[in-house]
Amino acid sequence: MASSTNSGVYPQGIKLGVDVGTVRVGVAISDPDGILATPFKTVGRDAKKNSDIRLVVKHAADLPAVQIFVGLPRTMKGEERGSASMATEYAELLVGELVRAGLDIPVNLVDERLSTVTAHRNLHEAGMSSKNHRKVVDQVAAAGILQHAIDMQKARGTDVGRRVQAPVQSEKPSSAPTLRAASGSEPDSSTRGLQL
Repeated sequence: MASSTNSGVYPQGIKLGVDVGTVRVGVAISDPDGILATPFKTVGRDAKKNSDIRLVVKHAADLPAVQIFVGLPRTMKGEERGSASMATEYAELLVGELVRAGLDIPVNLVDERLSTVTAHRNLHEAGMSSKNHRKVVDQVAAAGILQHAIDMQKARGTDVGRRVQAPVQSEKPSSAPTLRAASGSEPDSSTRGLQL
């Protein structure tokens, strides 16, 4: 499945896109050739037990996925606020769960300005009533995040986004690990100059 022209530059195969919300998490998948992102599932966010994270990891293992992109919401000026912190923390928890499951699947944060707004607009244009949007908007937003990421990979011939590293345990005991994100080998232009 890996092509000779970009083998090793970025993972080849099925990829997941994740749109993190406070109530729901949308998941999208790509085809094995990494051409088209498709809405896949919407799962309820469980911030206490993180059962949704375990479910995303299960889907990643079952497919099997070669990479996961988590949307990083920024303001129109490119600033990161509360929702970006939530997405970053989610991505770090996801990496920790993948490590616990013995899965070596890279997780990258990618810029996702207005993905949910765009998803609502696309559903409206497709004739879906606003009250039915809630059931699928998160997975449609996840598909937008994933499509943007795989299109950028192909256009640039390199991996994109910011790679999330495994959580680092703090010295003092606590219920949650101290988490840290580290830069990947080559951040995309939307993350250059980003302070971690």
